[in-house]
Amino acid sequence: MKTPKTAFVCSECEYRSLKWMGRCPSCGAWNTLEETLIEPEAAPVKVTATAVGGSNKPVLLDAYDMPDYMRFETGYRELDRVLGGGLVYGSVVLLSGEPGIGKSTLLMQISGVLGQNKKVLYVSGEESCGQLKLRAGRLGVHSDKLYLLTETNMDAILARCDELKPDVLIVDSIQTVSTDRYTSAPGSITQVRECALACITKAKNEGLSVILVGHVNKEGGISGPKMLEHMVDAVFCFEGERRQSYRIIRAIKNRFGSTNEIGVFEMTDTGLVQVDNPSETLMSERPRGVSGACAVCVMEGTRPLIAEVQALVTQTAFAVPRRTANGIDYNRMCLIIAVLEKRLGLKFYQNDVYLNVTGGLRLDEPSADLGIALALISGITDRVLPEDLIAVGEIGLAGECRAVSHFDYRVKEAARLGFGTILCPQKNEKKLTAKTTAKLFGVSTLYDTLKLLNKQTKE
Repeated sequence: MKTPKTAFVCSECEYRSLKWMGRCPSCGAWNTLEETLIEPEAAPVKVTATAVGGSNKPVLLDAYDMPDYMRFETGYRELDRVLGGGLVYGSVVLLSGEPGIGKSTLLMQISGVLGQNKKVLYVSGEESCGQLKLRAGRLGVHSDKLYLLTETNMDAILARCDELKPDVLIVDSIQTVSTDRYTSAPGSITQVRECALACITKAKNEGLSVILVGHVNKEGGISGPKMLEHMVDAVFCFEGERRQSYRIIRAIKNRFGSTNEIGVFEMTDTGLVQVDNPSETLMSERPRGVSGACAVCVMEGTRPLIAEVQALVTQTAFAVPRRTANGIDYNRMCLIIAVLEKRLGLKFYQNDVYLNVTGGLRLDEPSADLGIALALISGITDRVLPEDLIAVGEIGLAGECRAVSHFDYRVKEAARLGFGTILCPQKNEKKLTAKTTAKLFGVSTLYDTLKLLNKQTKE
């Protein structure tokens, strides 16, 4: 028996090497070369797929009529918002997330709703049909058009698709299935790539909507080759703190919609429940009369989201003060602290700083800078900010407060939740067109912010 040949393949760019190297010479990524069996050359597969509703002949863009049935809703508004209005026929969506975060729960609930009007095939390579039935019973999922299949062979899955002709195919997960055309183990670079390609070909040929579940590695990225994310039409990440009840679905890539939208769910005993008003939910347990807390308003796509930033500043007992950030980029926090020290003369170098965003959210937008700065100022001076105060604005290294986009939407959301004082950049205050009952205070620098804060606390 011949000894199988192996090679080291880069998971980022698929560069091949006969020996292991710490850095890929092709793409420069570190520690991405994995040992893989060298597959024999398989017979070429003739691909005759065309785009859904399309043609193998060139078509004028202005002359092409878009069919009305190209998109359909999933029955969950939060998910449809992230998808761009619903699932698209012939699309392939990749859903990833940490183990136990609720990916299978979400897909089972979606299958139950879609199964009322459309034929759905739910394929699991990790659970038996009995286990899937138990989950469906716990979630209250009942449908006469939802089919369950336990299978890890991609060729058999596609054969069942030919028999059932489903409208939606769900594969949980792409790392557990394999094809007989290659001898490598499921989850290997070759198997993941080829199984995904088979699903894409099936989707484009027959207008089948496919949802693939992807595992994540210890670094938090999707397991398998990076090419997988390039091949599919959309990549969504289902995230959240396991000890928190809230879950957020976020678009990383979306060919049919915006990548800035998020959907918010809450995990309950009976499954995932949509959170229609996340701002009100996140602010419902806000403490009163405590220093170091400030409300901020960030934009997630077209949705304004209000959250609370909390800062705890204590005298350090170490030679090097501790800096801890949860829900905010650590480097961003250090930058804001440095600006406050330089421009306002605050002595954070003598204190430990702990920064947190309530509800398990992560704030990546620069418009939260002013709120973070106010929380830090309040924390180090131990002065309580007004309860109806909310801050919106970006901070530069010179200590200036820069204008933010979609300011009218933020003001409306803040006023709706009862915030009567809005601290914002001066440019946004002058250009506001929406009518509001809230009082706007425009500031141009952090020094102006500190003076206004002193005035507010004295009053």
